[in-house]
Amino acid sequence: MAGFVNYIKESFGELKNNVSWPTWSEAQSLTVLVAVFSIIFSLAIWGVDSVFSKVITFYFDLIK
Repeated sequence: MAGFVNYIKESFGELKNNVSWPTWSEAQSLTVLVAVFSIIFSLAIWGVDSVFSKVITFYFDLIK
């Protein structure tokens, strides 16, 4: 148990002293970038899924 507590203390110290955190404006702009990319990527996957679904449906209707 002492090893786990020591690990937590060292991890906290590492995050506090050695990590360079972004500024508030950088964090906001990166958050917007991730949100926009996620929306675009999800729409692309939806489009491919819709086309693939129509192709599979057409194929199974064809072999009936």
